[in-house]
Amino acid sequence: MPELPEVEVVRSGLAPAVTGAVVSAVEVLDRRSLKRHDPLIGDFERLVTGARIAAAVRRGKFLWLPLEGVLDERAIVGHLGMSGQMLLRTPDHPGDDRHARVRLHLEHPAHGELRVDFVDQRIFGSLAVDRMLPTADGGFGGFSAATTGEWARLIPSQVAHIARDPLDPEFADDGFAAQLARRGTGIKRVLLDQGIVSGIGNIYADESLWAVRLHPEQPAASLGPRRVRELLGAVRDVLGRALTEGGTSFDAQYVNVNGASGYFEHSLNAYGRAGKPCPRCGTAMVREPFMNRSSHRCPKCQRKR
Repeated sequence: MPELPEVEVVRSGLAPAVTGAVVSAVEVLDRRSLKRHDPLIGDFERLVTGARIAAAVRRGKFLWLPLEGVLDERAIVGHLGMSGQMLLRTPDHPGDDRHARVRLHLEHPAHGELRVDFVDQRIFGSLAVDRMLPTADGGFGGFSAATTGEWARLIPSQVAHIARDPLDPEFADDGFAAQLARRGTGIKRVLLDQGIVSGIGNIYADESLWAVRLHPEQPAASLGPRRVRELLGAVRDVLGRALTEGGTSFDAQYVNVNGASGYFEHSLNAYGRAGKPCPRCGTAMVREPFMNRSSHRCPKCQRKR
C-alpha cells in the first residue's frame, strides 16, 4: 500500500502540471474506478468537464484537486489503493494501457495540452467528485504549495475523518501526545490509526519504531513526553528521507507521475529484513504477525518494557 511519501511524490509531480489547468474532456474507461463517486451529486464526466483545477493537495494518503469555476467547493478526490498510479502524459501518448481506468484531458495556460491517466491494475483505488467542508480546526485542508483561494481551508467530505500527518505544519504534537496517553493499545497500532495520525503505514511504522528502540506492542500510554518527542522525530526523519528518495518501491506499481520508482527500499533498517542482522547490534531481525500483516523488529534492541 502506498504511504505518505509515495503519495506526496505523486502530488508534488502533479502540482505544476495541473494547477491552473482546465479539464477539457474526460474518458471513463472503467467505471469500477468511480466506486467512491456518489452519482446523486451528478455524472462524473459532466461535473468535471470545464472545471479549472486550483491545486494538488494531500492529507495522509489522500489526494485531491480542488475545482473552480463550474464546481466551486468541489474536488476530484483520488486514492491510490494498492496499485493506483496518476501518470502525466502528452496528448499523443499511446492510449493502449490496458490498466488505464480514467483519463483527464487538460488545457494548461503555460504547458498547453496535457493528460493525466489514472492507472490501476488491481482496481482498489478510485477517483470521485466530492463536496468540500470547512476543516474542523480552521486550518488548511492539506499540504499544498498553493495556499490561497476559497478551497484552501476546505477538505473533501471523504477525507474529513483523516487526521493530519506529522509533516503537516499544523500537526499538533501536544494533541498527539495527549491521545497516546489515553490509549493502552500497542504503539504500532496507534501509529496506523489514520484518525490519530495519518500517512504512516506498515513500512514506515516499523522503521520509526526500530529507530527509537520501541517494541510494536509497547502500550502507547506507557510512553512519557520525552519518548513521544523521540518517536515523532524518528517518524519525521524516516518520512523525510523516504520523500528525498522518491518513496519505497517493492514492485512496478509504486511510481511517480513520470513512471519512475522510488529507492528508499535500499535504506530500510527493519522492514523486510527478517533473518538479517540488525544494522545497530547485529542480532537477527524477526518477523511477527500483526493485524493481517507483519511487524519487523530487532529482538534485542526492541524489547517490550
